[in-house]
Amino acid sequence: MNDYGAPERKYLRPEQGLTVTDGRVVEGYASLFGVTDHGGDVVVAGAYGASLKRLAGKGAKVKMLWQHDPAQPIGVWDEVREDTQGLWVKGRILTEVDRGREAAALLAAGAIDGLSIGYRTLKAERNGKGQRLLSELELWEVSLVTFPMLSEARVQAKSDDGWHWRELAQVFDDARRQLAER
Repeated sequence: MNDYGAPERKYLRPEQGLTVTDGRVVEGYASLFGVTDHGGDVVVAGAYGASLKRLAGKGAKVKMLWQHDPAQPIGVWDEVREDTQGLWVKGRILTEVDRGREAAALLAAGAIDGLSIGYRTLKAERNGKGQRLLSELELWEVSLVTFPMLSEARVQAKSDDGWHWRELAQVFDDARRQLAER
């Protein structure tokens, strides 16, 4: 358990990639079980189960924030669940709010590409390798972030018709440069 119940953050770029469809529907893994992060922590399968049940019992939801800032909600997580791989989330960026529009544009351009969880450790122990094994977490939020903890995975932005937003952004940048040269 961490000192004083202070909030902790765990960053992840899942290997399968966070998928963004139509510029606002976001889905992917916010946490993977059994993967050691840069801080030496390993989330154990089942670590989120009790927290998700408590939230559901209260009619509450995990929050979608921008860079862990509680003053900047940018959307809603419609689904948050554990499976055999980790914590899977699916939600909508609210482009009706300024920061939501900015987040969608930054995702599309590839300027941000990560997820991070905000939580409090309820049960943990150290193993012989010095790793902290997190077996029960109180999940508060999942944020879209610039610098996730696991650097080997990337966000992939695409629309239903297969266009990759990053490629489209490059087309617009090239066209803008060509017009400026005239």
